[in-house]
Amino acid sequence: MHLYFHVPFCARRCSYCDFAIAVRRETPSAAYRDAVIREWQSWLNAPLWDGSGPVETIYFGGGTPSRLDEHALAQILDRVRSDREVGPEVEVTLEANPDDVTPARARAWVDAGVNRISLGVQSFDPAVLAWMHRTHTADQVPAAASTLREAGLENLSMDLIYAVPGDLGRDWERDLDLLLELDPLHVSLYGLTVEPGTPLGRWTARNEIRAAPDQRAAEEYLHAHRRLEAGGYQHYEVSNAARPGYRSRHNSAYWDRRTYLGLGPSAHGADRHERWWNVREWAEYLRRSEAGEPLVTGRESLDPAERRLEDLYLGLRTVGGVAVEEIPDRLSTAWAAEGWAAVDADQVRLTPEGWLRLDALVAALPAP
Repeated sequence: MHLYFHVPFCARRCSYCDFAIAVRRETPSAAYRDAVIREWQSWLNAPLWDGSGPVETIYFGGGTPSRLDEHALAQILDRVRSDREVGPEVEVTLEANPDDVTPARARAWVDAGVNRISLGVQSFDPAVLAWMHRTHTADQVPAAASTLREAGLENLSMDLIYAVPGDLGRDWERDLDLLLELDPLHVSLYGLTVEPGTPLGRWTARNEIRAAPDQRAAEEYLHAHRRLEAGGYQHYEVSNAARPGYRSRHNSAYWDRRTYLGLGPSAHGADRHERWWNVREWAEYLRRSEAGEPLVTGRESLDPAERRLEDLYLGLRTVGGVAVEEIPDRLSTAWAAEGWAAVDADQVRLTPEGWLRLDALVAALPAP
């Protein structure tokens, strides 16, 4: 079993963000704690747990989980540990903004049981950070990394966003240099996407900003791949690279299609046969929680053909690939000839060039 807690609270919405967040000056930590604990306890006797074993990973995502009061965070984790087996080696990740990191908070996170931090860096360019509506400065990133390590949080991941509009003059090489100097154990790379309803979506619709062309996005992605691999990282999934032994165990559970339970507004859960999701908005989630009303607002069952397609898609997005017999010879041969895949007697593994075309390659697969 793998647990995900969606903590929706943010000080400000980033210009590109279409996630389910709640912008609050003050984070309602106690109300959130009580609501997710109620939801957690409602699942304890559900069939979902049959044969699932102990909790293997816990992930606090958002939103900005580092804005959650550290005492509330500790109480949530204490509740989980009191109700289900959670071993000392369980990976417990907290997403954090650099400006939220202080020595006191870092020590409190460790005391609560957090042993991995995902730090939302996005860029080291002050102009880009301002354009993104990020709340931290470039100088706060190395300071946060140092503070976290001093508290014992060595398992540190950092995010970067590539393919920002060229008008911003962002130096991608410099961002990679500064990231590698900080030597995180894990790196996530995300291409900037334009989502309707976001500030970026509106700027683009009004032609106030021009999205990066696909060619430049691909070049930046492939260049980051080469830099990370040369620096000792293994690019083990489309968007993720890690030092040996430091892959994200929680995210790997998603790609392996293991059972996970999502708690909090907009959180998703899944097993091998079904997916479900909670009401999206925090205010409605809280109202339903306090009234004892259902929080799950949608379900989707997967038939065998859908499960097989999802297995192929998720397998191809990782360095492990899929069994060679799962891909028709004509396609795997063509992919290899284009440099999009490496094929051996057992597996078909996409290259980074293939990952850039993942959706199109999976769409070309014959129906089961």
